[in-house]
Amino acid sequence: MRIALVLFNGATFLDFVGFYDVIYRLYQFDSSSQGTTWDICGLTEEVTDELGMTVKVNVIKPDLSQYDFVFLPGGMGTRKLIHDKDFMDWIKTAESVEYKVSVCTGSLLWGAAGFLKNKKATTHPNVYGLLEPYCLEVVKSRIVKDGKVITAGGVATSIDLGVYVIELFAGTEAADLVKKQIDYPYSAVGIVEMEAGT
Repeated sequence: MRIALVLFNGATFLDFVGFYDVIYRLYQFDSSSQGTTWDICGLTEEVTDELGMTVKVNVIKPDLSQYDFVFLPGGMGTRKLIHDKDFMDWIKTAESVEYKVSVCTGSLLWGAAGFLKNKKATTHPNVYGLLEPYCLEVVKSRIVKDGKVITAGGVATSIDLGVYVIELFAGTEAADLVKKQIDYPYSAVGIVEMEAGT
């Protein structure tokens, strides 16, 4: 499985790092997830978050269709990016990607790309109204899986989302092990799963 982790100026890095630190651990399990690889992708070599921290990306503007799984974080930058043609054209290259995953306002980007038209989805509780025009229904819950589109709520939900994805691909025992590794004693509440419409 090839995973693309997308970064952009104005992202919330905790959205990204919370998920990345958990999902990175997929490599340790003997399952269909073993051999998983990931790229940190962006439109520029360096990306600055909404607080001014800068990081480098691995791969600049790849064709996202070559991946099996694409993850989008949120952040204040999403409000501008939904109107940025170059950025949205790039996100639209993920049309054929099997798993489209986001946390926080990353779902606005999936929505603006047209990938949530017939999907139920969620986002940060403060911006449910911004997501409504883009999806079938905004579900006011922490994690929403509609087919192979998985959206999650606000910033700290990134860790819950990572654990959820570990369980999805490697099983409950793997998810429990990862929670012990990161000393995470919490269990996600508000997980809504719909299998219709992949």
